[in-house]
Amino acid sequence: MARQSALPASLAPRLIRLEAAAEYVSLSTTKFLELVKEGRAPRPRQIDRRKAWDVRDLDRFAEALPYDGGAEADSTWDD
Repeated sequence: MARQSALPASLAPRLIRLEAAAEYVSLSTTKFLELVKEGRAPRPRQIDRRKAWDVRDLDRFAEALPYDGGAEADSTWDD
């Protein structure tokens, strides 16, 4: 039986486990852990013996990735 969340559906968790962290940035767990080990992806936070990734760290990681082709993002919406 699946565990029920105490969080309201409108509130996403701040810390997520390995599988969810990898999926959050569209990577396999193997590739994600490889990038963490290389220092290219954020390290997890530690709570006792448990490890979890902060979604804000994952957001910064994703935002820092280059765009395909090396070009800057189209910013025609900027003034």
